[in-house]
Parts: sequence; C-alpha cells; structure tokens
Amino acid sequence: QVQLVESGGGSVQPGGSLRLSCAISGIPYQTYTIGWFRQVPGSAREGIACINSGHSGDAYYADSVKGRFSVSRDDAKNTAYLHMSDLKPEDTALYYCAADATNLPHLVCQGVVVVDYWGQGAQVTVSS
Repeated sequence: QVQLVESGGGSVQPGGSLRLSCAISGIPYQTYTIGWFRQVPGSAREGIACINSGHSGDAYYADSVKGRFSVSRDDAKNTAYLHMSDLKPEDTALYYCAADATNLPHLVCQGVVVVDYWGQGAQVTVSS
C-alpha cells in the first residue's frame, strides 16, 4: 500500500517560516520525483516545487515561491521536505506532496504528467 503522509502544517504570521515533511512508503522512493502542490478552494492545484530522483537534486520552482521555498529529500528516511520562509498571506492553502515516476520535475510541477500518487494534504495558514 502506497502512503504519502504530510506533516508540519499550521498557522504562522507573515514573514514566518514552516517546514513541511512528507513521509513516503510502499514505493521505491529513491526512483521517484517528489513534488509539492498547493490548492486554495475554488482554484486549480498549483505545482510549486518538485525535485527529481538521484543525487543531482535538480528542482523546479514556481515563480510564486522561487527564492522563498526550497525542496529537499532524505532518501535514507524516505522523506521529502518543503522549507518555506518569508511566508505571505497568499501562501495560505492546502499543501500536498506527490510522487511520480517521471524523472522530470518541471513536467510534474507544471501538470504535464498525471501524478502517480498523492498525499492527503496539510493546511498552511499565514495570517496576522
């Protein structure tokens, strides 16, 4: 059974930081691209950060988060992370992690491929 479990969401003030974690089991994690997406009610899901498999660590970032968010992965722990800093109210959303066998992070994040697996989501609220 494939499981992607997000944790680390919560509420934070503007300018603050949070780190989301995604623990993955049931797939050969090391061979999958891991992506982070977010969705606000009434809007399409947005791919914001995706990192490919292997040691290159090639990553894609949406313009909306570039320079503020970073994605990383710990293959020994089958866990991926989304480090978020300088958070803004418009970052408020439900954040999902995803895993896909396509080793092209920009295609995964841009929605060109149909993602293989999704987590349940973690809420992030940025408010003063």
